[in-house]
Amino acid sequence: MNTRDKILDAAAHVMRTRGFARTTTKEIARAAGYSEATLYKHFQDKTDLFLAVLHAKLPTFRPFAEELARKPGAGSLRDNLAATARAAIEFYRESFPMTASIFAEPDLLAAHRTSAARRGAGPHRPVEALARYLRAEQEAGRIRPEADPDAGAALLLGACLQYAFLLSFAQRELDPQAVEAYAGSLADTLVTGLTTAR
Repeated sequence: MNTRDKILDAAAHVMRTRGFARTTTKEIARAAGYSEATLYKHFQDKTDLFLAVLHAKLPTFRPFAEELARKPGAGSLRDNLAATARAAIEFYRESFPMTASIFAEPDLLAAHRTSAARRGAGPHRPVEALARYLRAEQEAGRIRPEADPDAGAALLLGACLQYAFLLSFAQRELDPQAVEAYAGSLADTLVTGLTTAR
């Protein structure tokens, strides 16, 4: 592992446990086993380091959603949505403790928004990708014509975000069995709404 990756790993650990606002570059350098001078050879400042951690070390949900959008008609709609919910919950639970800090720092939020836009990323992308998948399933006849794919995507991912937020708030770890049950329940509920004729 190279120096930059070691610093990123240390920064991710320290920021997860202390939050962005309470993390210092000195703590990160110490956790990585380097001097602050070494840290600044690779990153401009704490904000630059934070953004690098977000993009390099957190799990990403977007590729999963985009892959799903390319497979309408494959597998069961219910199982696809349950898998999406599981992936979303894991992503949000892992990223929430760190990304919540962004909103306390207006300059950091602006820098993150700019960086995400340059990369074609952002919190809206998974919702858009899931809505595209649901629209394709609708065109394939597996979802009723009058159902709203955008609302379905927002409902599913919004529920996953809320679940992860409550886990973070209670400082509880993910329980795979509980996540499995919740994801299945979300999928069952959404499929019923999307497929049952009024």
